[in-house]
Amino acid sequence: MTRLYDAPRCPYCARVRIVLAEKGIEHEHVEVDLRNRPAWIYELNASGKVPVLDDGFVLPESAVIMEYLDERYPEPRLLPAEPVARAEARLHVFRFDELLGDDYYAFRRGDPNELEARLQALPVGGDLFTDVAFVPWVIRARELLKVELPARIATWLDRLAERPAIADEIELVRGFS
Repeated sequence: MTRLYDAPRCPYCARVRIVLAEKGIEHEHVEVDLRNRPAWIYELNASGKVPVLDDGFVLPESAVIMEYLDERYPEPRLLPAEPVARAEARLHVFRFDELLGDDYYAFRRGDPNELEARLQALPVGGDLFTDVAFVPWVIRARELLKVELPARIATWLDRLAERPAIADEIELVRGFS
C-alpha cells in the first residue's frame, strides 16, 4: 500500500495529495506533527521534512514525488506529452521560489514582498503539472492570508476548483481559518 507522510497545512504535501487524487491512487495518510516531529520521520527523510511517499520506494521532496507518480502512473498524464512543454513545466516548478514562494513566505511573515506582482505574472493554465505545483500556495494566499487574487488567477483557480482534488484542498484549507 502506498503511504504518504503528510501534514495537512503543508502546501508541499498538498501538491502530492492532489496528484494522488487526480490519479486515483489509493494510499494511506500518516499525519506528521510539524511542531513536534517524531524521530522516525528522520529515518524516512534526513531533513525531517514532509511530504514523504513510501510505496516500497521511499521518496521525499514534493516536486520529485509529483514527477515520480506521473511516470509510475501515466494516466491521466499531468506533465505535457511534448518534450519542450514538459521541460518548461519542470522549469516552472524548479523556479518556484523566485516565481512565487519567496514572496508568499515574505508576505506571511510581514516582510517586504512582491506577492501581488508574482501572482499577476504566475505561469499557470498551461498544463496540469504546473497548476498543481502552484495552486496550494494560491489557495492559501486567498483563504488564509486574505490576498485578493488578480482576476486572471481568480478565474484560473475557479476553473481548477471544478476538479474534485482541488475542491477538496480548498475545503481543507478553509477548515484552518
